[in-house]
Amino acid sequence: MNRTLPARAAEAGWSAVRCAARLQGRLGGPGLPGGDRLPLFRLPRSHTPQGRPLLALTFDDGPDPRWTPWLLDVLAEHQVTASFFLIGRQVAAHPALAARIAAAGHRLGNHSLDHPQPFSARPAAELRRQVLVTQELIADATGVLPDLFRAPAGGWSEPVLRLLAGSGLRAVDWSVDPKDWGEPGAGRIARRLLRSRPGDVVLCHDGGGDRSGTVQAVRAVLPVLRDRGVAFATP
Repeated sequence: MNRTLPARAAEAGWSAVRCAARLQGRLGGPGLPGGDRLPLFRLPRSHTPQGRPLLALTFDDGPDPRWTPWLLDVLAEHQVTASFFLIGRQVAAHPALAARIAAAGHRLGNHSLDHPQPFSARPAAELRRQVLVTQELIADATGVLPDLFRAPAGGWSEPVLRLLAGSGLRAVDWSVDPKDWGEPGAGRIARRLLRSRPGDVVLCHDGGGDRSGTVQAVRAVLPVLRDRGVAFATP
């Protein structure tokens, strides 16, 4: 059986849900049907009780010894807490760096063992291995058992969501994608980040390629966002 076509159809369906979530975030309203069964596309609250706009910065595909330390320094300089969705094999290769992320107070998420795509096309046993082995690797390296999971490339499906629910993991997607994975340059990434709205979950990357533009963009936009009164939350 060719699993590629159903996987593509499923991911196209999740793309439509993501677009609907983004539109709902622009227009306001009661939220998408499905509640907790859906991945989290936006923060549950768009503002703090004091009225400050909230954003969630998230970083995928690390830890990477080239870019993650630089990014951690930038976040520390601006006292910003983010969420890091870690690749299991990267954690196994760089456990001290994973531990540094946790020690800095950032939230840890599971981003699969080795980022296979299309993720939703994997057999059930492979999905379990991708999720559960990564849980063990992160816990061994950091002492923290993640409670968040982001599917590689947003490859959601009902079997993936059932596995996460049974494993105590919350599915997290995103509402803003500056497409830094394509290495478009710091200026373009920064402009896209600055278009974020209250309640957005922002997708960035600290691994998987040359992330110098991402780190430079984050360094440039954090003071601007702070001047706008933005507070940073985790999903």
